[in-house]
Amino acid sequence: MFDPLLHQPVRSKLLSLLIANDELPFKALKELLKVTDGNLSSHLSKLEKEEYVLIEKLFEGKRPKTVVHITSKGRKAFALYIEALRKFIEEN
Repeated sequence: MFDPLLHQPVRSKLLSLLIANDELPFKALKELLKVTDGNLSSHLSKLEKEEYVLIEKLFEGKRPKTVVHITSKGRKAFALYIEALRKFIEEN
């Protein structure tokens, strides 16, 4: 069965980017996914609520910086989601 949280293009792309990079700044995710601040924040909130990502607020000098990390739970959920997609493709 597909994880309904991940069966959404922006969120599945977001997690795939984090798996490839472990962590990415909010700004980089926004640019790579081509979404607005509000749209990305909404998706991240849903993923954070399920503990798929960890959002860290930092300062670089005097400038605030938000960094998003994938959690082990997020990695596992994404792997299960990909496996469900593979099975669906093979069966159809």
